[in-house]
Amino acid sequence: MTNFTNFRFEVDADGIALATWDMPGRSMNVITPEVMGELEQIIEAVAGDEAIKGCVITSGKEAFSGGADLTMLQGLGAEYARLAKEKGEEAAMQFFFEESRKLSLLYRRLETSGKPFAAAVHGVCLGGAFELALACHFRVLSDVDSTRVGLPEVKVGLFPGAGGTQRVARLMQTGDALQMLFKGEQIRPLMARNMGLAHVVAPRDQIVQTAKDWIRSGGSAIAPWDQKGYKLPSNKVYSAAGMQIWPPANAIYRRETQDNYPAIRAILESVYQGLQLPMDLALKIESRWFAKILRSKEAAAMIRTLFISMQDLNKGARRPKDVPPTSLKKVGVVGAGFMGVSVAYVTANAGLEVVLIDRDVEAAEKGKTHSHKLMSDQIMKGRAKTADRDALLARITPSADYNDLKDCDLVVEAVFEDPKVKAEVIQKVEAAIRPDCIFASNTSTLPITGLAQQSKSPGQFIGIHFFSPVEKMMLVEIIMGKETGDKALATALDYVRAIKKTPIVVNDSRGFFANRCVLAYILEGHLMFADGLPAAMIEQAGKQAGMPVGPLSLNDEVGVDLGLKILRATKAQLGETAIVPEQEELLTTLVEKEGRLGRKNRKGFYDYPEGGQKRLWPGLKDLQTKHVEAEFVDMQELKQRLLVTQALEAARTFEEGVITDPREADVGSILGFGFAPYTGGALSYIDFMGAKAFVDLCKSLQDKHGDRFAPPRILLDMASSGETFYGRAAGTKKAA
Repeated sequence: MTNFTNFRFEVDADGIALATWDMPGRSMNVITPEVMGELEQIIEAVAGDEAIKGCVITSGKEAFSGGADLTMLQGLGAEYARLAKEKGEEAAMQFFFEESRKLSLLYRRLETSGKPFAAAVHGVCLGGAFELALACHFRVLSDVDSTRVGLPEVKVGLFPGAGGTQRVARLMQTGDALQMLFKGEQIRPLMARNMGLAHVVAPRDQIVQTAKDWIRSGGSAIAPWDQKGYKLPSNKVYSAAGMQIWPPANAIYRRETQDNYPAIRAILESVYQGLQLPMDLALKIESRWFAKILRSKEAAAMIRTLFISMQDLNKGARRPKDVPPTSLKKVGVVGAGFMGVSVAYVTANAGLEVVLIDRDVEAAEKGKTHSHKLMSDQIMKGRAKTADRDALLARITPSADYNDLKDCDLVVEAVFEDPKVKAEVIQKVEAAIRPDCIFASNTSTLPITGLAQQSKSPGQFIGIHFFSPVEKMMLVEIIMGKETGDKALATALDYVRAIKKTPIVVNDSRGFFANRCVLAYILEGHLMFADGLPAAMIEQAGKQAGMPVGPLSLNDEVGVDLGLKILRATKAQLGETAIVPEQEELLTTLVEKEGRLGRKNRKGFYDYPEGGQKRLWPGLKDLQTKHVEAEFVDMQELKQRLLVTQALEAARTFEEGVITDPREADVGSILGFGFAPYTGGALSYIDFMGAKAFVDLCKSLQDKHGDRFAPPRILLDMASSGETFYGRAAGTKKAA
């Protein structure tokens, strides 16, 4: 039999082949052109040898596969551009279509080879790898908790293009299939079996044998949809049952995406059209949509930011190269308040020992109960066992004695946002910790350089800004003070990686990066409101633009009173010109006259009835001195204002050197405050629009709404030179 590089291939005495996917030099199997070539040889070898009854495909690694190498797909785009120049658009598109559907044709060949194929899956099996499993005639999953299957392509602006949309829609009820494809979630083994996506769940050491037994007992080599008399799970598209599905599906798509995600629309189209056709034609329809989406601006932006850049940052792209890896074992958390207890939980959940300090043991013990509650919730959902909770709680030591921090490798301070309180804590901590221990402040507003002046070792002082709720938010801002050293940065990055979050490194500045952009978004909402625009339309414009919530709702979440506090602190430190009077007047009225603090006291811009849905406060209209009728509102302009104001602030942070890498601005803007993911992030929004077009848009908005939309010098320069943020960053790296 042929020797393969990426597979081990053997045939047992019963004539059952086993293809073990095990790529050399990689921790995870990925689909590459070489893998596709070898898989084709295996399929032909099995199909062409009468002595082989069937084949089991499994993995030789701890996971099955994460799917296709997306850089391979990026390379297709570059080849398309080259061919379009040399041979014209039509020839380039023909090449692009044929290349982008090779995997789909390969899987269809496996499915119709005449021999039964079974997939024995352990660990993650996602994207193109799960599409391989779906093309197999039998699927057995290991019962281990780390095993997950799914089609998450929508999360990077793509959709399953190797048969996923067609096979899932023929295995499940159409409504359930659409929901699964739209969400792109990872599915646990038992749930996958119950959904009809897998046949059997078995112990890990029995999955290959189970698959072989199925072949040995005469497993069918014909997929259900290729058998005579096959009926769709939800009946025909044009049937009474179909009409109960498709009109609502279209409405749900509009509601959830605001029509901002071409890939999700393509899923809807592919399934709708594909279910009316035989499988081979249905797969061709899917391939046409896949080729179209692969060339979309949204896919390019999302792949770059949410796959490539995020992977780079998670692997330590910003870590100082000459600092050896740190071995974190014990972390101190000072402050058992809202943020501190959550920091303690995610730290202990990562397997690290935690010392949780507060003013007295009772307060620290109370803070530990937060971890107990979160783990109990996980147990109730079947995601953890009682033993896991006990082990995690054993790793958290509540205390009021700062001397208990003496063995810590890192201390995270999470006390009240007051420089005097923090200064006192810094002195107490430094009196107890080892000289090589790194001190981190979880501050969201106070400059790190100023706080570090209270430290005996400013080189070992750094900011680690968590976002709330800590256990759910994946972004962490690491803030460099003027004297912060490489060891502190490396330790902070190693810590963030250990707790499985994504770091961005920013230089010290008021509001750092994320909060500056968030405050710009909220301010624009306030100014729209002050201009007399209906609150409901402001909120809807935010959601239509791609933000998770409108600016008024976001203000409620962070606290209307906190917004007023930040505004007044800014005014006190920087003067009257640093704030907008209309915003101060609005927030003062809400907080001091109306007692509306936000979600925390169930009333802000919205009312929050207990057990009911939030709704805009009817009294908002009375706070407006003027009113613009809804029919005179330009929704497109509102959407532009809400995105442009954030992108402008991101550009200013880049110009000022607060953010030095566009990857961090883009990843940070999506993970930190939900900046329209389909754009690829705040700076990609500008890059893909083009600096000149963006500057023209800014000037148009500036003429109508004031100098807050004035483009900074960096954008004017880029508009005249045709540069992009990523181009500038690449040039800087080359120069260095």
